[in-house]
Amino acid sequence: MSTIALKIDVDTYRGTLEGVPRLAAALERCGARATFLFSLGPDHTGRALKRVFRRGFLGKVRRTSVVSHYGVRTLLYGVLLPGPRIGRRCAGELKAIEARGFEVGVHTWDHVKWQDGVARAGAQWTRREFELACEEFGRVFGHAPATHGAAGWQMNAHVPQLQAEHGMRYASDTRGRGPFIPLIEGREVPVPQLPTTLPTLDELIGREDLGDTDPIEHLLRVSADGADHVFTLHAELEGGAYLSGFERLLGAWRERGAILTDLATYASGLNPAALPRCPIEAGSVPGRAGTLAVQGRAR
Repeated sequence: MSTIALKIDVDTYRGTLEGVPRLAAALERCGARATFLFSLGPDHTGRALKRVFRRGFLGKVRRTSVVSHYGVRTLLYGVLLPGPRIGRRCAGELKAIEARGFEVGVHTWDHVKWQDGVARAGAQWTRREFELACEEFGRVFGHAPATHGAAGWQMNAHVPQLQAEHGMRYASDTRGRGPFIPLIEGREVPVPQLPTTLPTLDELIGREDLGDTDPIEHLLRVSADGADHVFTLHAELEGGAYLSGFERLLGAWRERGAILTDLATYASGLNPAALPRCPIEAGSVPGRAGTLAVQGRAR
């Protein structure tokens, strides 16, 4: 019986207010658990429009209808409108998710700033952004975060050590094949990585190489290997226009006998001593623009 750990990235103010409660209700209807990773600082989504010049980004915009998913107002935050402070404005909504029994963790402080800047950032910049998010998490929830999932699967060599310093028990910052202990400049950092192993829905929708293949059927096919997996979804997408498709996916996994759980439960069943030791490298994923942090070959 395979385990599928569900990881929900919450990128925006709108996603926090609208997508998160919809997803929580859908998960409860299915009897599934999941980890919600929150962006906690200002929503500066509008600043992401500069990615229009990045190879592959326009294709994603055309395929996934970015405006309809995020809304015009969200796409103006940080450009023509001030970005609302998510942790400050949505503290009640955030605490309500934990009160319903869901695991909560850190996604980022400023999603766009992290996603566009961390890969080239130095130690001081990285520490400041990371600690801003952790401090706000503590202010909202009253305890330290146990886990972190990097915005846009973007990170650098300083991030795993910061996770260790802050007592995090596991993280899900990468794309890869399965859990591993990260090697940073040849040294082990004792915070297991639980990489996303399945493609996301927005990476599958409208892909020319997949033809008329139903994205849900594709996900069911690639997850039918009997292995454990981590599936990442987004509050703005699966908590919005993709909600019915996500519920169909949950139902099919449940009928198959899969255990639908959160990162904490998944991590609790792992033996860190037995995990492979792997570097974190820059790589690409079909359907997603740019390079991401990916699991390297075991050493």
